[in-house]
Amino acid sequence: MYKNLAAALAAACFFSPVVAQTANPATAPVKAAWVYVTPLTDAGWTQQHDQGRRAVEKALGNQVRTTYVENVPEGADAERVIRDLAQQGHQIIFTPSFGYMEPTLKVAREFPNVKFESITGLKQAPNVAIANARYYEGRYLAGIAAARMSQSHLAGYVAGFPIPEVLQGLNAFTLGMRSVDPKAEVRVIWLNEWFNPAREREAATTLMNQGADVLAFHTGSTAVMAAAEARGKLAVAYHSDMRKVAPTAQIAAITHQWGDYYTRRVRAVQDGSWKSGALWGGVRDGMIRVGDFGPKVPAEVQREVLQAQQAIGAGKLRPFQANHGPIRDAEGREVIAAGQALGDEQILSMNWLVKGVRGGLPR
Repeated sequence: MYKNLAAALAAACFFSPVVAQTANPATAPVKAAWVYVTPLTDAGWTQQHDQGRRAVEKALGNQVRTTYVENVPEGADAERVIRDLAQQGHQIIFTPSFGYMEPTLKVAREFPNVKFESITGLKQAPNVAIANARYYEGRYLAGIAAARMSQSHLAGYVAGFPIPEVLQGLNAFTLGMRSVDPKAEVRVIWLNEWFNPAREREAATTLMNQGADVLAFHTGSTAVMAAAEARGKLAVAYHSDMRKVAPTAQIAAITHQWGDYYTRRVRAVQDGSWKSGALWGGVRDGMIRVGDFGPKVPAEVQREVLQAQQAIGAGKLRPFQANHGPIRDAEGREVIAAGQALGDEQILSMNWLVKGVRGGLPR
């Protein structure tokens, strides 16, 4: 999810060790660490990765000792924290933020015996693996639900940075909406930061004032959900279930599930089978799930979304496939020919907005 510029995050970060159980003296536990780009809150990007960390503890018990550091800005602070964790003897370090990629690679060169997992990163090394989830699959499904629930045919979208991952999600959400409502449009506001609850809420309010009756977002807090709840509108939760914040506003939640992947990677360190690699998992792999429907979503809409989710998992539905004529970008240029689908390289390098998105790319 995360790129550079975490200036809005507090510069201070604190160290929080967590021990699963008393270690078995006969077998030293694997020391595993996580670095989080935002504070650890009840929901959101960081919470979802911390659920993955806790899943490792549950699965491995006294065979693992986990540590996390939260609220670490990308850049020099991240490099310092990652290096400190390596010096403290952690055998595997997970860095789930795009802006942690370069600091991770730099520290990895200094500690060739430590394993690093650059989550959302793009560059591998002998001791650096990369992994990410196909968030756009969940976005497409959420777009179907949003279109079914919208009366204005207009959705609002609060976005962080215009990196390919965010563009994938925004475009897939729009295509999902337009697959069931050809008149649907999505208005986007770019924040150029990931975590600023006040600005996220302000952007959501602006979008609702402009006629959006459903909202989506690619930022790090629950502020958009809270804004929708306060105004009696609807919104799609991202990263994790946010019904605690928006009990009536939540349409559904797009959640990413990291527990299985994290557990497998720690086990690989334990048994000596860890190797660098690249994973981009989606619905089929159990890494992306849409569900946690809110009380206002009719049963038939829930069934439609879940059936589409099954189709994606089975490979029968691809969000970036032009099944009904060519798909065009916001300027009218053909970006996917009729009957064709984008390959992974094209999706990973996405730099355009699909027809139906209003607001454009930031200059």
